[in-house]
Amino acid sequence: MIEAAIGEQFGRATLSKRRLTQFLASARTAAPLSGSVSVLLTGDEEIRRLNREFRHKDKSTDVLSFPAMEIGGRTKIAGDLAISVETAAREAKTRGHELMVELETLVLHGVLHLAGYDHETDAGEMARKEETLRRKLGLSQGLIARAAASGVKSVTRAKKAAKKVPLKAAAKRGRTR
Repeated sequence: MIEAAIGEQFGRATLSKRRLTQFLASARTAAPLSGSVSVLLTGDEEIRRLNREFRHKDKSTDVLSFPAMEIGGRTKIAGDLAISVETAAREAKTRGHELMVELETLVLHGVLHLAGYDHETDAGEMARKEETLRRKLGLSQGLIARAAASGVKSVTRAKKAAKKVPLKAAAKRGRTR
């Protein structure tokens, strides 16, 4: 499910819910990742609030991943992603590609985190998987490779601590503001 919490500032032609939903389905299959994924498309202010609340980092970021907590051995929910469309738009402009390509790059990266990959601790396993899948899914460059090429040490993302609460579950319990 793709939920947009952004204004009309990017226009309907630039943001295609159908295309992003199809890409998300392809990325989930390729990862492989079972269970549903919700994607919140939001702005810098909201993603900064989420980053501060869940990661204790008071700054905006591009994508946050919130893996679902497994209860009773099985879950039909893989987790949630939050993506800042404002940050994605700036990065797309800098890189000279369309906003949808940047959103797809962020979705793939987030899906891999939901599938259990962690580029900060896995000795390159996530980077290799992202590289393979970005080629398979038609993306020009993965987020990890791009960060490495620009000398960035790590790509921001939500930590997979047990205390993390998925966006939908938090909202249902009144935990998101």
